[in-house]
Amino acid sequence: MKDLKHLTWFEDLLQDANNELIVQAQREGKKCVAYVCENTPEPLLNLDGIFSARLRAPRTGSMEMATYYLTSFLCEYSRALLERAIEGGYNFADCLIAPDGCTMINRAVENMELLHTMGKDKDSFFYENMEIPMKADDNGLNLFVLQCRNHILKPLEEKFGIDCSDSAIRKSVEEHNRVCSLIRAIGEFRKGERPTITGYEFNVITLATYVAPKYLLLDKLEETLEELKTREPDEKNAFRARVLIVGSEVDDPEFVKLVEGTGAFVCADRFCYGSFPGRDCITLTDDEDALTQICRQYMYRGQCPRYMDQAKMVGRREYVKRLAEEYAADGIIYEQIKFCDPWAYERMIGSHVLHNDFGYPVLSIDRPYSTSGTGQLRTRIQAFIESIEIKKIRGGV
Repeated sequence: MKDLKHLTWFEDLLQDANNELIVQAQREGKKCVAYVCENTPEPLLNLDGIFSARLRAPRTGSMEMATYYLTSFLCEYSRALLERAIEGGYNFADCLIAPDGCTMINRAVENMELLHTMGKDKDSFFYENMEIPMKADDNGLNLFVLQCRNHILKPLEEKFGIDCSDSAIRKSVEEHNRVCSLIRAIGEFRKGERPTITGYEFNVITLATYVAPKYLLLDKLEETLEELKTREPDEKNAFRARVLIVGSEVDDPEFVKLVEGTGAFVCADRFCYGSFPGRDCITLTDDEDALTQICRQYMYRGQCPRYMDQAKMVGRREYVKRLAEEYAADGIIYEQIKFCDPWAYERMIGSHVLHNDFGYPVLSIDRPYSTSGTGQLRTRIQAFIESIEIKKIRGGV
């Protein structure tokens, strides 16, 4: 297929945490609100005068300093973030908001604060740590709303003078929904028998919407959507099987490229930093305040294994099944970063249910944060794709 016009531009945004759009937005006088977890409601971080940037550590090498503080038994994502913070890679941030999605991220952010890795030259810099619910119910919603009010809206108003009124929140939701609608529309082109966008390209574009100011991405997203409407697919299917990737955070598109390099097509994504459910639009009505509605939708649609009530656990596997059906996946790759405790349990049970109860071929893997030196992983994925091909030849037996 012909190269997407803006793909290189999107790729360049992912080369550094402090990308060119963050620099541009700060030159315009906006404050950068850094965050580290999908359970943080993004519209609250993109009010007028601020923008959000979800932290990641591209091109990670050694993590020796972070391992000293966190030990080698914590996940590589948390260690990579702390290592980059110690190196000064997040000095662009004007504050850091972190929910207690897992104890490992808690430890990483705690050490960032104790070591004074950010905000040394910014008088208004602040860290905030939120408590978020473990069950999706009325009590959980009350907690979520209170925590967002006390640890997001209140400090933003006090430190930066941000308008956190209901009308300001609703305006932010409108912009958030514009981005989500564009990502959803772009993702629809993965559904056809001859897709006009690769899984890698889609992952690059989606990832950019998490790490750069959204308002500066809108024109490129709109142009890309129009481009895809007339983009000619390859004459023959260039892939051997359609796979859905499920699991913990994937903030490196090279992992998706590795999967597609074995002959697969990544037709859908259910991982942190992915489009499902992270790029679902938020519906607001006039009969309730916007904050409560946002928190309710984040809580009930969330697919994070932090939520441990029975309905949410069962719902996570059914959600993956629905995605596999909608995007015609031939198989599922269930992944987690090494030593990620929440996703380790979820991967073990989810892989079993998706294979034994729902009949999907499943490859269950734990992987390093960085994709460098992953020859063994490539071999496993390639063998999985070949097994799907053999199954097709044998008529699904």
